[in-house]
Amino acid sequence: AASVQVQLVVPITVVFGPGSVPRDLPRPLPFRDVQEMEISVNLRTSVTSRYEMLYRSATGQEEAALAAVTAREADTALHPLQDTTLGSLTMYVVPETSSLLPQGTNVYVGKHRSALLRAGGSLAVLQARLRQVTQVMSFTASSIAAALSDRVPDGQLGPDARRYLKSSLGYEITFSLLNPDPKSHAVDWDIEGAVNRYVKPVLDKLSLVANFSVDSQILYYAVLGVTPRYDKESSSFLLSAHSLPHVINPVEARLGSSAASLYPVLNFLLYVPERSHSPLYIQDKDGAPVSTNAFHSPRWGGIMVYNVEAPASPQASLPLHVNVDMARVMEVFLAQLRLLFGLSREELPPEFLLERPGNEGLADWELDHLLWAHTVENIATVSTTLTSLAQLLDKIGNIVIKDDVASEVYRAVAAVQSAVAKLSLGHLHAAFQASKEAVTSSEKAFFDPSLLHLLYFPDDQKFAIYIPLFLPMAVPILLSLAKIVRETRQRKKEPTKMD
Repeated sequence: AASVQVQLVVPITVVFGPGSVPRDLPRPLPFRDVQEMEISVNLRTSVTSRYEMLYRSATGQEEAALAAVTAREADTALHPLQDTTLGSLTMYVVPETSSLLPQGTNVYVGKHRSALLRAGGSLAVLQARLRQVTQVMSFTASSIAAALSDRVPDGQLGPDARRYLKSSLGYEITFSLLNPDPKSHAVDWDIEGAVNRYVKPVLDKLSLVANFSVDSQILYYAVLGVTPRYDKESSSFLLSAHSLPHVINPVEARLGSSAASLYPVLNFLLYVPERSHSPLYIQDKDGAPVSTNAFHSPRWGGIMVYNVEAPASPQASLPLHVNVDMARVMEVFLAQLRLLFGLSREELPPEFLLERPGNEGLADWELDHLLWAHTVENIATVSTTLTSLAQLLDKIGNIVIKDDVASEVYRAVAAVQSAVAKLSLGHLHAAFQASKEAVTSSEKAFFDPSLLHLLYFPDDQKFAIYIPLFLPMAVPILLSLAKIVRETRQRKKEPTKMD
């Protein structure tokens, strides 16, 4: 693969509130400091992270905002005063004794691009906290390694690295309701209302990352490929963790969405179990019930089992009318969507408090987290695509490169160089846009139809195709030539008559 060298620059402003300046600062405020870190990928891929810090005192407006009663109020008041450029961060330092942060919490991460930190007494403690927060809010070594998972040796990758969706220009989301027993259950779900209320705000925010399309379907008589086990104690049916992978294939055959899709498809399935298998519960690896009664499959989607309460009287008329509680269902599906995009929040230290992102489904800094990873992944993808194209053209000697293919290659190279340059300036949004353009151009060049027929017909195949066509014509010609040769030889042998 081609070599990739990227420097990721994160502009960070560290603002000291009243009474929070450490005594051991190396020089008076304001001053600048730079911290660099190498992220090891492989010999041909080097990624350097560079944190450019500006340390300064709080302004009067910022001091007033920091005088709020709670961290959430302070975060809301500080937001209009911040630099809201994508990829930039603002850290507000409060005194060690501050009551803004709850007891036992040293770091509060807001839902925009800022955090509140306790001073920690000395510069060394503060810098250690700053390092932790900046990595949570921008990118970690593991998130960059996951983005470059194709280039990282298997042994170095964490268990989650290949779970996340690959970077794409678009994604298709399909919500499917599976009703295997329509004779017993007449299921109503307000999917349109639920998508507008819960999914649309999240996708509007993610529209910077990619284009999204959403559709829905109801499938009748679609059953899971696994027969659940009956448990006498709880008088319910159980699906164990090891049988979950076998559930997906039979169901997927009925979905029919991914076959005609240009982009990766995310499937979210709501399964209402048939009456003979109700209620149905999912068990984890330890045999404990899963609280959401749902599971997700990396890079594919998720399935939630929705149990219907049995009728009060056995004589109740069938089918039972079921109104799905969409708030409960969408909470699970949106959590699975976050997991698929690698936005889970599990690896945080206990003294961190993260603000819930609210209706938008993800915080501003989480959006940046995605953009950092996708930009790096796009740059690596383009370099691999162009290298493969160059190797291919080297192998096929008689290939003709049309001008429009050549111009797409030049455009892809220029866009990648622009993306790398913009990253080294800390301009995340511009770098991401350039990396997307580079992907589009490199794929247009690689999959250009004028190159395709030459890929499939190398010289030896051409002979194999044309010889059967020319052979019938060649036989009489060769026979005629042989006859002419014979006749001329005979003529030479016959003695000439002398008069």
